[in-house]
Amino acid sequence: MRAVKVLIANRGEIAVRVIRACRELGYPTVAVYSDADRAALHVLYADQAMPIGPAPSRESYLRIDRILDAARKCGAEAIHPGYGFLSENAGFARACRDAGIAFIGPSPESIEAMGSKTESRRRMQAAGVPVVPGLTHPVKSFDEIAEFARQTGLPIMIKASAGGGGKGMRFVEREEDLRPSFERVQSEAQSFFSDGSVYAEKFIASPRHIEVQVLGDQHGNLVSIGERECTLQRRHQKVLEECPSPVVDDDLRRELGAMAVRAAKAVDYVSAGTIECLMGPDRKFYFLEMNTRLQVEHPVTEMVWGVDLVKEQLRVAQGEKLSVRQEDLEPVGRAIECRIYAEDPARNFAPSPGRIRYLNLPQGPGVRNDNGVYAGYEVPIFYDPMLSKLIAHAPTRPEAVARMKRALGEYRVEGIETTIPFFTALMDHPDFQAAKFDTGFIDRLLPELTKERGGNGLVDAAIAAAAILAFEESQRVRLPAEDDSLWKRAARSDAVKDRL
Repeated sequence: MRAVKVLIANRGEIAVRVIRACRELGYPTVAVYSDADRAALHVLYADQAMPIGPAPSRESYLRIDRILDAARKCGAEAIHPGYGFLSENAGFARACRDAGIAFIGPSPESIEAMGSKTESRRRMQAAGVPVVPGLTHPVKSFDEIAEFARQTGLPIMIKASAGGGGKGMRFVEREEDLRPSFERVQSEAQSFFSDGSVYAEKFIASPRHIEVQVLGDQHGNLVSIGERECTLQRRHQKVLEECPSPVVDDDLRRELGAMAVRAAKAVDYVSAGTIECLMGPDRKFYFLEMNTRLQVEHPVTEMVWGVDLVKEQLRVAQGEKLSVRQEDLEPVGRAIECRIYAEDPARNFAPSPGRIRYLNLPQGPGVRNDNGVYAGYEVPIFYDPMLSKLIAHAPTRPEAVARMKRALGEYRVEGIETTIPFFTALMDHPDFQAAKFDTGFIDRLLPELTKERGGNGLVDAAIAAAAILAFEESQRVRLPAEDDSLWKRAARSDAVKDRL
């Protein structure tokens, strides 16, 4: 496999993650950075770094022309988009292809087919994939929304046709809220996605959010790599994911996997992608959308299924076949991921930018930290506030929960507020431990999960005692005899007793 220079058109922890995979494969890497990210971790890790503009993302990370210009100047042969920013932009994928630069992801045609929620619903219905009952075309007026609500019955969801990331959607359960919700979603759709078209679908009560990882190559091979439980969300945005889902058995897993492969084949999908579904209390599942990119939560799948999804993306982009076969894939253990944000849970998750004065990352068996910051780093206000993704893997779900709780207890960030206390409270909640939740779980219990809690008294006391002992030891001056070394004195029983 020829080593190609890869430009990573992203920032933060995902850029670092891609750089590490490239380095293990022997690929030179190029980071791009805005003025605010000049000293970011991904810039320090890459072999080369190129500036692309001012801090606002619309003037830097969302500028196709500047990213391609940087790729040409540094001689990059391929571009990995990460997630977010331009990762699901068909125009960007097409511009890369036109420039003779490999886009490490699906084709522009696949992105377009699945990027429109209404178009993807039509395609999935044609492929025999179950979809949530709803409209299969963007509405032309409010009257169409009102008629759908009348025929289907409330509640319904009004969504942006080009939406994603929890933005551009409204839950409507009262008739008087229909018009203001419709107008609000139209406005958000135009603001976030430059596309004001909307549609509506039936609301599934108390659902779980289940997604299936798929991976395809340019030779027509497609596999499903298990499912992820992504039900725990705040304001339609995922905050914690786990693999496998605690409510999916082997038979349902095979059914979900077959559905996901069928959906991906319907758009000739290549590279890593995700089929997202809603599953009701009756265990019936419905296609929701496809994310035509690497997911934020891909590490939990990697830990359980033993597949490096980023490396597979890189190999597939070079024309290689998948290194895995469906019949060889078997899950091992359980993994949980917490998204650590620079937000203050006690202040309704208000952003908490600023300088990180101290950082201690958890370690130990089964702990992985996909991190994008360091001590001394200034967290900017301009971008998504994610600092890292903390992943815990263990043989069973109770062990994974206990391991995550231990890792959260070791995680220390000073100088800014983070969501670590929120996740610690979540690990302790009996309904989470019993896997009894739906997509509204966190929003319902937010006051309980964000109330002030005391620290770990034993850990805090141990840290304080160690600091005091270290200080006292540093102040003591002892002059040993010429034939008496400090090593010998330290080994003597009376010296040991002095320290106890």
